[in-house]
Amino acid sequence: MPTGRRFAKTPEARSALTSLAAEVANRPLGKASVHSIHFLSCGHKAFLVFLKVFFRLLLSLSLALCVISWFLFCLGRFLSTLGMEVGLAGLPSFGRKLLPMMLFRKFQEVTLTHLQGIASHYNLSVDIEARFRSLARESQAVALVLNQSQAAVQEELGHLRTWVRRTQRRGRKADHRLLALSATVSEGSARRAREQETQRAAVSGLARDVRALRDALLRLTPLVQSQGARLAALEGQLRVEGTGPTIPNVTLAPSRQSNLSAPQLQGGGQASRAPPEPRNPPLDFAHRLQGAQEPWGLGNQQAWPPESPGEVCNVGPALIFPNASTMNVGFLRPGFLTGLRALSICSWVRTAADHLGTLLSYATEENDNKLVLHGRDSLAPGSVHFVIGDPAFRELPLQPLLDGRWHHVCVIWTSILGRYWLHVDRRLVATGSRFREGYEIPPGGSLVLGQEQDHVGGGFDSSEAFVGSMAGLAIWDRVLVPGEVSNLAMGKVLPAGAILTLANATSVGGFVQRVNCTCLQLCP
Repeated sequence: MPTGRRFAKTPEARSALTSLAAEVANRPLGKASVHSIHFLSCGHKAFLVFLKVFFRLLLSLSLALCVISWFLFCLGRFLSTLGMEVGLAGLPSFGRKLLPMMLFRKFQEVTLTHLQGIASHYNLSVDIEARFRSLARESQAVALVLNQSQAAVQEELGHLRTWVRRTQRRGRKADHRLLALSATVSEGSARRAREQETQRAAVSGLARDVRALRDALLRLTPLVQSQGARLAALEGQLRVEGTGPTIPNVTLAPSRQSNLSAPQLQGGGQASRAPPEPRNPPLDFAHRLQGAQEPWGLGNQQAWPPESPGEVCNVGPALIFPNASTMNVGFLRPGFLTGLRALSICSWVRTAADHLGTLLSYATEENDNKLVLHGRDSLAPGSVHFVIGDPAFRELPLQPLLDGRWHHVCVIWTSILGRYWLHVDRRLVATGSRFREGYEIPPGGSLVLGQEQDHVGGGFDSSEAFVGSMAGLAIWDRVLVPGEVSNLAMGKVLPAGAILTLANATSVGGFVQRVNCTCLQLCP
């Protein structure tokens, strides 16, 4: 019968539903769910805990309803059996047969209704859990995107901070250089004003001296004329008398005195003399006086002709910087091992660029301009800034170096009175004092050739790069005397005590070429 088959399947369905509900109620959360809930906010976690407790209570109530339904089913069977045996004896046989079946069908309908409600609630819980899993995955994706965005923003902020620091450092450097330049300009203006005052005073004094000399000459002219007249009278008397000692003529030139013969000098007045030539003693004496008053120093000033280095050999290795790339750099290692209170830097340099560029730069963690010899395209052609302990610097004139020929350059500094000297091809072309007086260049920095450092070992700028060749570079921790500088420029022996040379340039980068030349003129 259909009713019997339906009744036969009902306990199995009920038991399956009961086991499924128990499994769902007791099933632990998976690893993915735990990680998903972990990424949710605190409010979401509390809401999930609430839903979990709620659904467990719902499943517990469903199980309780199942047990109650089963109990009612058994009670109905018992009552139906008891009613058929005892209470329904007076009913017709047809009624007694249909009553248990009707009660069972009624109970079955109620039970199915309860089971359908339980199944709908279970499906709802499964859908909610799936929804929350999808929400957890979406929250993970959102968190990942947020983390990536935050990392990108942090990286951009780092770049911006680096750029801002570099810009601020360059701004401070430019401000310091402008202040130093203005101080130098004001000092130069004051010095020129003092020189002009001195020149005006010297010119006025010279004018006074000229007037005094003119007055003296005017006073001496009558005396000279009177003395000439006396001498002429004496000579006339001597010619008339013909005897007596010969009076030497003080106005005779040395050549005329040498024409006297030996008998005339030894005759004691007995020898005859030729009559003297007519002359103008006052004019001769005035002429000699004017010659004595002529300033002798004006005739000794001569223009120094340009000198060529000649044959210079044994200068050691040479470095060639072919272009203004920031990759072209040479490192001198090790740098300064001790602090320096005196310094001498000498090198042969050849360049044909429109500006000299950076010959040498020394940077430390504290300051990137502890020692710099650099020029750039924004400066005057051939001008080089000699920097010691930024922001102090001096501008050195090196315009003759831009002719494409070899020149010998020596820059010397001492902290005693802050004296400095610039020698080019054995000549002193610039000097000064009170430049970083008492200062000490610290050790432990990075010493670079051909580039100007904005930080230790880097931060190069192509506008400050050196393009050309340098050879025979050497650095001393003392002041070289002019004789040593001259010997260096003539290719003689290297002065003792050099702390660094081009042989220490063990690391070169970019397109820099290291060549060994027997003589300077043979270097490429």
